[in-house]
Amino acid sequence: MGMLDNRMIDYYDSKEQKKIPKQTWMSEHLEQEYWDKGTQSRKSKQQWFKVNIDILMKRMRQNDTDTHVLQWMHGCEGESQEDGTIRFIRGMDMYNYDGNDFLSFDDDNQVWVATLDAAKETKRKWDDVQVLKEYTKGYLEKECMDWMSKFRDYGKEQLRKASKPDVHLFSQKSKSEKNIILTCLATGFYPKDIILQIKRNGRILTADDGLETSGIRPNEDDTFQRKDRVEILKTDLSTYTCEVQHPGSLLHVQKAWDHTLPVEDGSTPIIIAVVVVASFVVIGAIVGFVLYRRKECRDPLMGYPESSTDSSPDPSPASSLVNMRICPDVNTSSKDNANNPKPDDEKKALIESSSDSSPDSSQKTSPASSLTNVKSSSDDSSHVDVEGDGVC
Repeated sequence: MGMLDNRMIDYYDSKEQKKIPKQTWMSEHLEQEYWDKGTQSRKSKQQWFKVNIDILMKRMRQNDTDTHVLQWMHGCEGESQEDGTIRFIRGMDMYNYDGNDFLSFDDDNQVWVATLDAAKETKRKWDDVQVLKEYTKGYLEKECMDWMSKFRDYGKEQLRKASKPDVHLFSQKSKSEKNIILTCLATGFYPKDIILQIKRNGRILTADDGLETSGIRPNEDDTFQRKDRVEILKTDLSTYTCEVQHPGSLLHVQKAWDHTLPVEDGSTPIIIAVVVVASFVVIGAIVGFVLYRRKECRDPLMGYPESSTDSSPDPSPASSLVNMRICPDVNTSSKDNANNPKPDDEKKALIESSSDSSPDSSQKTSPASSLTNVKSSSDDSSHVDVEGDGVC
């Protein structure tokens, strides 16, 4: 799927085998040719993943009855400048196999870094291909930034529209009859950056106090939620408050717990009266734009990265964070490989750069600005063409 500022902008439907826009502004600004090329690119990558998962399974001597997952995440991070451009900060190109880091690209030194022993063979092969390293670095530092700037411009009105969180502070039953669980929930906010704190008598509670947090999680409507909780005694008469700051919507709110206890079966709520003093603290925060993109893993893991010949990029998700990543989730069962051709281990893959690799080959755009993380693995944009088996 493709995401911009943590909002899905497109996705590939594997059943329909079609790349589909998720935001109206994507379908309005991109012609049908873009979606057609993206569809063909995704189909190609889907097959590439099946082949390469089979290779990795054999290399790691894994049972072919199990399901294995190969993921590819790549993108770039930028910082907005006063002149409206975006300065490149860093790029990332990473592979993950069965939930473990497998291989990543060191953009500064132009070398591949193997995290697992099984990835060392792939590292040796890819490090020997200079054009692959040059292509990867060029895509992360230039083309990725160009695409990020382009998509940010397309969706600027919607992306700048912030949603305030709804904040709730309430108690729930605990496994212990003497205790309750005090929960603070902030939900429905966008962008995702938020500060949430539960306080006891003005002191911020931490993990040392037994505080647990869900972290920031997505809702179904492209907004986010976060829930923190702490277990306390029912008889605790301390002043508990939940303070929430959402920089995107400029919301700063503090909710005080009224000491209402969970409703017991067949009883009415119990309220312990206390005096609550609320204090407000204003904290500033800087929000950056992050282009986040998830896309199906590409060829590099087993063999050389596959590239498509189409010129449209596969946008990645963008989020309002300071870093950006594109992480495609590709689930492929080993059973799916039965009908797929096996790569020839003796064959050398040929890598060529695609002729049309930028968002607009006739008019290159310069990198954009304002803390923006762009993770854009464009399977529709210029890719390194791989002829041969593309084995890891």
